[in-house]
Amino acid sequence: MTTQTHLIHSRRFLPLFVTQLLGAFNDNLFKNAMVLYVVYSVYQSEKAEGLFSAVASGVFILPFFVLSAISGQLADMRDKAQIIRIVKAAEIGIMIVGAAGLFLAWKGLLVTGLAIPLMLLALFGMGVHSTFFGPIKYAILPQHLHENEVLAGTGLVEAGTYIAILAGTIVAGWIPVEWAAAGVILTALIGYMVSRQVPPAPPFHAAEPLDYHFIRASITLVRNTAHDRRVFLAIMAISFFWTIGAVLFIQFPPLAKNVLTASKEVASLFLVIFSIGVAVGSLSVNALLKGTVSARFSPPSVILMGAFVAAFYFVCRQWVPHPENGLMDVNHFISQPLAIPLMLALLGIAVSGGMFVVPLYAFLTTFVHRSQTSRTIAANNIVNSGAMVLGSLIATGLSLAGVAIVNQLLLSAAMCLVSAWIAAQLVKAERAAL
Repeated sequence: MTTQTHLIHSRRFLPLFVTQLLGAFNDNLFKNAMVLYVVYSVYQSEKAEGLFSAVASGVFILPFFVLSAISGQLADMRDKAQIIRIVKAAEIGIMIVGAAGLFLAWKGLLVTGLAIPLMLLALFGMGVHSTFFGPIKYAILPQHLHENEVLAGTGLVEAGTYIAILAGTIVAGWIPVEWAAAGVILTALIGYMVSRQVPPAPPFHAAEPLDYHFIRASITLVRNTAHDRRVFLAIMAISFFWTIGAVLFIQFPPLAKNVLTASKEVASLFLVIFSIGVAVGSLSVNALLKGTVSARFSPPSVILMGAFVAAFYFVCRQWVPHPENGLMDVNHFISQPLAIPLMLALLGIAVSGGMFVVPLYAFLTTFVHRSQTSRTIAANNIVNSGAMVLGSLIATGLSLAGVAIVNQLLLSAAMCLVSAWIAAQLVKAERAAL
């Protein structure tokens, strides 16, 4: 923890940390304000709400799949700090479009014809923003930090991301939509100003021509990254983790409304608990590993995560809805007999998930040459996004087929077992290398 405290006060780390924190906050302020408004104010059926939530997730994820190869090449061949500033400047324009959609929704003007398309366009833009920023926020760490600081820095970035998700989720669930419209523009402006303080991070070799053929570039990037078995297994394990996360985040708003008969503030509370839990898990695993990059805690962590998902499912199955009294606010929800077990199960999912994924990200930045780190993270993002799109499609298909949202939780629990098996193979490869 001393290393983490030291990093927070260092210019080598603090501007990057704050920049990514503000970006994650803005992502989630906008995305949750949009989804919660549409689910609670536009659509009136579980099927339509689940479908929209899945479509929104797919729109955000798609750029990772299409553009990650280009973003990885660019980040390894150009100054990473300069790219950060360009990306953060673009965020201002993207959020102006998104704010226009939120404003029209607030006014009730052309909600389905213009407001929702504008919001989805901005969500796609934020996906592009995150695609180009994502490889850098991890790949820049070995360049600015000492070797014994990388795991701590990765844990702080991951924890900071989920603290930002927490803050964005709280704000989106509790402020009016017109305030959210102003907030996303203001946050983008502050993020750009902070990004100008990130120290230079020049490339380790001369610039090479970029391959703009995204299919060929993506295949080449993943193939070149997969030659190291440990890195390949880490990418696969992370991909299953984010597939699980994508499915859960798709399910939370319609599950809160239709299964638990709870208000949008309760749906926001679920995401808050999830974010706190991942942040706690991210910091805890660094303390357990004492700064050493190792996957040995990942298999038991994700098995525990699956057990908590199953517990969450069983509590939801036993939940007694109260539709005759309208949607429950937070105080009414917490007073229900099963509310505490439900929230503890959700917290357990998140803590164990954070402990699972942080060492795997550290693997990706420490077991390849520094000149390849951005492309390694980009390859990870390609596989992750493909897995998350698949998860979104499965969730969409299950919703269209009439499978209840609560029963879809079992899919997430089953995927945890696959992640545990992959993580166990990674531990074996790690021990073999030693």
